[in-house]
Amino acid sequence: MGGWTFVKPKGKGKRTIALPPPLIALLRLHREAQQAEREAAGETRQDWDLVWCMPDGSPIDTGDWDEWKEILKEADIDKDARVHDARHTAATLLLEQGVDIRVVQAVLGHSQLSTTKRYTHITETLATEAAARLGHALWET
Repeated sequence: MGGWTFVKPKGKGKRTIALPPPLIALLRLHREAQQAEREAAGETRQDWDLVWCMPDGSPIDTGDWDEWKEILKEADIDKDARVHDARHTAATLLLEQGVDIRVVQAVLGHSQLSTTKRYTHITETLATEAAARLGHALWET
């Protein structure tokens, strides 16, 4: 009873995720830090092949909820958001950057576009941009 169970992600295919170059640099730094933790742990190191883990290599425990709340506080976000809500935010931010919704679908790993549409939200920024584009199409050369 209890313990960790790892399962394959939903879907049939393998997913490749494109990363922004600044994130790649940060992930490389993280990997270097993990290597130092790996060496410090020595034979007590557990190899779960995780990107995010405890210093001994074991899965992060449920204390990540408190860390998530701290991140929200540091970012001055008053909303009591769940970690899952960050997926909705990411989808909406991608739309605001002009990323096609089919690309957003691929990034989120959804097999159905209808699922991705439920994750995206029309913001004031998107509505204002749409109005500006319509105005340009109708009245500007």
